[in-house]
Parts: sequence; structure tokens; C-alpha cells
Amino acid sequence: MTSHVRPPRGRRDFLASAGAGFGGVALASLLGRTSRAQEPRRDPLAPKRPHHAPKVKSIIWCFLDGGPSHIDLFDPKPTLQRLHGQTLPASFPRPMTAMGITANNALMASSRTFRRHGRSGISVSDWYPEIAQVADELCVVRSCVAEGLTHVAGILQMNTCSLLPGRPSLGAWSLYGLGSECDNLPGFVVLADSAGEPPGGTQAWSSGFLPSPCAGTRFNDGPTPILFANRPNGVSEARQKGKVDFIQEANRRYAAQRPDHAFVDAQIAAMELAYRMQSSAPEVVDLSRETAETKSLYGMDRTETATNGRNCLLARRLVERGVRFVQCYMGVGSQWDAHADLESNHSRFCLESDKPIAGLIRDLKRRSLLDSTLVVWGGEFGRTPMSESGNGRDHNPYGFTMCFAGGGTKRGFVYGSTDELGLYAVENHVHVRDLHATMLHLMGINHRELKFPHNGREEIATNLGGNPVLDIIA
Repeated sequence: MTSHVRPPRGRRDFLASAGAGFGGVALASLLGRTSRAQEPRRDPLAPKRPHHAPKVKSIIWCFLDGGPSHIDLFDPKPTLQRLHGQTLPASFPRPMTAMGITANNALMASSRTFRRHGRSGISVSDWYPEIAQVADELCVVRSCVAEGLTHVAGILQMNTCSLLPGRPSLGAWSLYGLGSECDNLPGFVVLADSAGEPPGGTQAWSSGFLPSPCAGTRFNDGPTPILFANRPNGVSEARQKGKVDFIQEANRRYAAQRPDHAFVDAQIAAMELAYRMQSSAPEVVDLSRETAETKSLYGMDRTETATNGRNCLLARRLVERGVRFVQCYMGVGSQWDAHADLESNHSRFCLESDKPIAGLIRDLKRRSLLDSTLVVWGGEFGRTPMSESGNGRDHNPYGFTMCFAGGGTKRGFVYGSTDELGLYAVENHVHVRDLHATMLHLMGINHRELKFPHNGREEIATNLGGNPVLDIIA
């Protein structure tokens, strides 16, 4: 019997004949799929073999937007206390600063009390009493360095190893290198404590020139964390399935005729995932089955810590379900940026982040997930020992602290150091590129071997190089 159905000659022809519109295209190739391994086409999210045996399956990065002060939290400086009110000694090179005036301002002692905690004796200030109780789980790197002087440049560099927009984020590279272990949730999820965005916006979790499904997916508050993921009102499941089946076949024909168009495979993969998330995304954000004790552990029973507590608990639920990379932005919109009134600023945001992060570490450990999950603490840079506005601190990318817990890093360990004032890293410098190389190494990825052809160049994950810091790996 002769068919009177003419296959579409192109995407415009297809859309016109199907009457589906992009709402239908977003459900392409979605039903009847049993596993990625059975698909004849390429899937950019298909699981891939690591370069070497991984120590970690997932990363949760608690990103403190605005730049926390390392010398008031994890890097005590007795000399700074003694030189309070004096100017930077002549022996110190005058740094460039974001505001251009701070270098000649008076030094400002920390008002915090530091104590050694746990068997390891790691110093933590009284701003972080809960994190201090898990000090033996921490790997504190005190010698981090970067070039980003402003928030946009700093956040872009900390996420993408570049001061300029356009490059893929670390989470995107991890998905490109390893694929996704989760079939019904994004492999890279972004959570935030407010509706805003960090400086630089979504570039912080962009896929850049990598396939678009590698980008981070931001979850919103409420029962529908992903916009437009639910089936439209008035559309039955049977009707949706019929449209999806039709579009699935059209997309397969289109992809078969264009085997070199990787973007087609990427879009189809993203559309498939969108369909599956209609049921999985609402389930993962439903915390009703979590016990009151667990919610309290994260600080969800207190107004000040409820939002970050929820996000940290959600991060645990996401990695339990195979999500590879989660970023929890705390103080979104550079709220840690204490150019003035450091005491008030950090008192608030340390309180908001302390119990949720400590609760996350404790909860992962008791569920036997801390060994396979790397928890990261840190922002885009630290802050200067010189004062600003009399009682604040300026940006400091020359020497600052990042902390790790679990995920194959040494526990109760301090690596590197800054000078006696906390301005410059002086021992075991760890550049942002080294941080990324280390995190990828823990995931089983050789950052120099993870390549992507772009504009005639073989791009690597760390942009200009870097080396994993093997000394912090257990």
C-alpha cells in the first residue's frame, strides 16, 4: 500500500507539517527509550569510562558568593593582630586591588577568636562553631591564588578557569568527560539561596562550547523546580505520547541523514531529559519524607539557616540519585562582599552557612556517602588584611583559603600557607587551574587528556594548564 505521508524535507517543513511547535519538539525522542546503550545515535550524556580509577562520584560545591575572609575564618594571623592600625610594611609588594586604594590603608586585626579543633588541631574561628566540630573531616588549602580582581572575573575564573565569558564550567567538563549516571535528572544542578544570580550570571554554570546538555540546570524553589517541565494543562498523557512518538521518528530520520551534526544529538538528549524530569524533579525536591531530626541537622528549623539548609539537604538527595555535580550558591549576588562592616556582614552569612554545611558533611558521613562525595567550601577570592571603609576588607585573589571534605582528600589536613599578614600565598601555591585539575583528578579525569575541538584548537578543561595537587589526596 502506497503511503501518502511525505517525510519532512527539513526542520521548518517538519514543524509546519506537524503543527507541533517547539513545545512538541521539546519532547522529541522521549518515550520508548529503555537505555542509552540501545540508542543508535550519539548521546553526549552517555556514561563514559574515566581515565583512571576515580575516588569520587559526585561534587557538591558550597560557593560563597562575594569572597569570604580567610583571615577571619581559617587562617589566623598573630602578626596582623600585633600590627593593627599600621600600614603594610615596606617589605610587602603593593598589590593591585579591585578598588584601587586599599593597598595604603591601615591593617585591620581580626576580631574573631580562633581555636584548634579535633584531633587534627585545625584552627577555625568562632564564626564557624558547627564547621569547627567537623574539623577532622576538613582538608584546608590556605595557599590558593587567582587573577580575578572583580566579582565577575573572579567568579568566571573560579568556575571556568577563564577571566572572560564563553568557556565551559567545571561541572560541564565533568559531564562531558564522564557522562551522566542519572537518567532522569540533570547531571549538573545549581541551587541558590535567593532568586538572583551571581555576577556574570549563568556563565558560571555554562556549557560554553561543549554540548548544551552539559550545562548546569538551575532548580527553583517549590514543587516545580524546573520551569516548563510539566505537561501543559488540558493535554492528556495519551495525547502527549502520540505527539512524542511522531516527533521521535522524525528526529531519528533527521539525525540519520546528518551523522556529523553533533548539535542534533545534543538537542535530542536535552529534550529527552526534559520529558523524564516531569516525574523525577518534583520527587527529588519533596522533603516530606525526611525526618525532623535530619531537617534539624541542616538547620531547616531555624529561619536564618532554613534556605541554605534546604539546598544542602537537596544536594545530598541529588547525589544519592546519581547527580554528578551540584553547586549551592550562598549569599547570591556578592553578599559576602564586606567592603564595609565586616563584622555585621560575616556574622550574618557565617550563621546562614555554618550549620547547613556542617550538617551536609555529617549527613553524608553517616550515610556512607562522604567517601564518594567531595564537598567544597569557598568563593571567588579572599579578603585583604588592609582595611577598607574603616571596618571592611577589599578583594584578595593573591592568597586565600578553600576547604574540602571527603571525596578522597586528606582529612584533618592543612596545606600551604600565606604570609604573616594573610595577603600573599607563600608556600605551595595552588592556582584555580590546579584546583580544577585536582577535582577532575578525583573524579577519574586527566584534565590534559579531556579535550574538545573548538575553532581549530584542542581545548582542555583547565584552559592554560595546571596540575592536580596530589599532596592533598589521601
